[in-house]
Amino acid sequence: MSGDESPEGGPVGGPSVASGEWYAVRNAATSLRDVLTASGMQRDFPYLWADINAFGQGFIELGRVSPETAGRLAGLVRLALSSHALALEAGGGGLVAERADVRRRAGND
Repeated sequence: MSGDESPEGGPVGGPSVASGEWYAVRNAATSLRDVLTASGMQRDFPYLWADINAFGQGFIELGRVSPETAGRLAGLVRLALSSHALALEAGGGGLVAERADVRRRAGND
């Protein structure tokens, strides 16, 4: 445990971690870190961190990156989008179908 975390893993003096927002933000940052590491980009995001503001809203800070890093990240996003499009063409439905299903079930269609 570092000096800026409570025994529960949340920030000291910040909004209550009981809401789970701190854990959601920390888990999202960890997930992004893992993907960047798997892509060989772990050293390209030295300012990546998670935080919550005084209102308990979570944020992931990516920080400043070089133009080369921004280009590599754009390439990863393009690859993910094209992979998703291929899954849709193959009849997999994918994320778009999942979101439509969630909206239908919530009555938001």
